[in-house]
Amino acid sequence: MSFVGQTLVPAPHGQLEAIYHPAGGSAERAALILHPHPLYGGTMHNKVVYQTAKALEAAGFATLRINFRGVGTSTGDYDDGRGELDDARVGLDYLLTDQPRAREVVVAGFSFGAAVALRCGCADRRVQRIIAIATPARWLAAGLLAECAKPIAFIHGADDDLAPLAAVQDLQRSAGRPDVQLRVIPGADHFFEHHLEALRTAVREIVSPVQAE
Repeated sequence: MSFVGQTLVPAPHGQLEAIYHPAGGSAERAALILHPHPLYGGTMHNKVVYQTAKALEAAGFATLRINFRGVGTSTGDYDDGRGELDDARVGLDYLLTDQPRAREVVVAGFSFGAAVALRCGCADRRVQRIIAIATPARWLAAGLLAECAKPIAFIHGADDDLAPLAAVQDLQRSAGRPDVQLRVIPGADHFFEHHLEALRTAVREIVSPVQAE
């Protein structure tokens, strides 16, 4: 199953189109990356999703990007987040079946994908960390964060007008999770236009913290 590039992941509704980078073989780090809203042009080729994957690959992660149902050659139809959560679980199963040595498992997502990543990652015992980028906080309940025992890192643009930063800050406060990371990128909008390198740096720092000397 291990090969680099485009692949098809079997799913109950047929298949999920995916891009798999196995990091040169058996890896101890593995990440699933989820794309933005399917009804607004979101795909696994989105530049934020791509840059997130590249940052994780540079940190030694095997990565899998999937197209949710109804996107590209993935079968099925948009399901308002419910079926997409099932798709994320299918993708994670595929990734970890091929990477049985993975001990550090991350689920990351952008926008709509961030909301799915939080639901998937918090519920799955195999996941150690969640990275939520430009999260639409209005779609999430504070209880999800409050009950999640996993490290969570939000990355957000200070000038995001589609998913306002203030809503993420309110969600963090309501959940009573001061330990949740919130990395704000000054000047960045929802799509991190002209700030993609800052996004990559933030992802790398989250998964590769500086060790104290």
